[in-house]
Amino acid sequence: MKNYFSSNFTLGVLGGGQLGKMLLAETHKFDIQTAILDSNKNAPCAQICNRFELGDLLDFEAVYNFGKTVDLLTIEIENVNIEALEQLEKEGLPIFPKPENLRIIQSKAKQKDFYIDHKIPTAPFSYFAYLEELHHSIENDILIFPFVWKAARFGYDGNGVKIVRSFADLENLPNVECITELLIPFKNELAVIVARNKNGETTTYPVVEMEFHPEANQVEYVICPARIEESVAKKAQEVALKVVNNLDFIGLLAIEMFQTTNDEILVNEVAPRPHNSGHYSIEASYTNQFEQHLRSILNLPLGNTESKVAGIMLNLVGEEGFSGQVFYKNIEEVLKIPGVTPHIYGKKETRPFRKMGHVTIVNKDIEKAREIAQKVKETIRVIAK
Repeated sequence: MKNYFSSNFTLGVLGGGQLGKMLLAETHKFDIQTAILDSNKNAPCAQICNRFELGDLLDFEAVYNFGKTVDLLTIEIENVNIEALEQLEKEGLPIFPKPENLRIIQSKAKQKDFYIDHKIPTAPFSYFAYLEELHHSIENDILIFPFVWKAARFGYDGNGVKIVRSFADLENLPNVECITELLIPFKNELAVIVARNKNGETTTYPVVEMEFHPEANQVEYVICPARIEESVAKKAQEVALKVVNNLDFIGLLAIEMFQTTNDEILVNEVAPRPHNSGHYSIEASYTNQFEQHLRSILNLPLGNTESKVAGIMLNLVGEEGFSGQVFYKNIEEVLKIPGVTPHIYGKKETRPFRKMGHVTIVNKDIEKAREIAQKVKETIRVIAK
């Protein structure tokens, strides 16, 4: 086995945001050297990695030149220059997740085609190269309201997704490549995180349930374990494994799903990295998702994914009406509550709905944990000074 620990080995990470910051907590634990590439000199990772480089993740030269300085390359955000990764891979640099997987995942249209080709259940969809094509389909009754509009590329945290119920909802949509999906009636939005290493060892985290903010379309709570029947949880894990195995994926893959009203499981989309739906694992699991990501990309034995206790994650987002130097009002009140742990991402400036941190709530009783989570949400406020 390669010596990663207390050695000259350098792990390169594309992206220096909060996911990278939490990943670095695990590289520090293992004494693994890291280099980060990000376009923001004040990125959360900037002060805590071994080496920080400023550069655009979508720029070929920036990614390629950075890749030449590291021993293995991974990501904390999938919007990166794939051509540079493919060239580095040709030249022998190990890159996980693999560039061929990222090429599929970067495009929601390619993701959908992949699910159809591999008989993975997903909502019916249509592809449009331009907004004009979409308008034409509606005018000719090929596409009918309501439907879900998604930008084919570069969507995140509710950006690039909109429910379209009328012509008025089409206003202000960008003229970009997009897909539309049938608006599926569903009981729950679920997620499953799967880790797989180069040896083919695979492990699955418990199914989690996600509650969304109605306006921001961001995850508000992640609840683990999901409050669903065992048969539905088993089906969700089986579908997640099918996605990972068909991709021949190496690393950590988060699979977001719908549980329909008749208990079918449909894949919504995937993220090839640690994910918001796994943040609860830092306090609640034997092996948190960030350590597991390291284990999987370095081809180390995978850790135990079971939970020690029930866990709930609450996102801390900037409150509407506030922009500027961030202030976490009443944080000392939530620190008094047993089982509550805030995670602050290191972003100095807040704005409405910007992800600024999260809070985990652990308890032996999932319903009690959910009650405490509601209390935390009502207490802490992310505002500007």
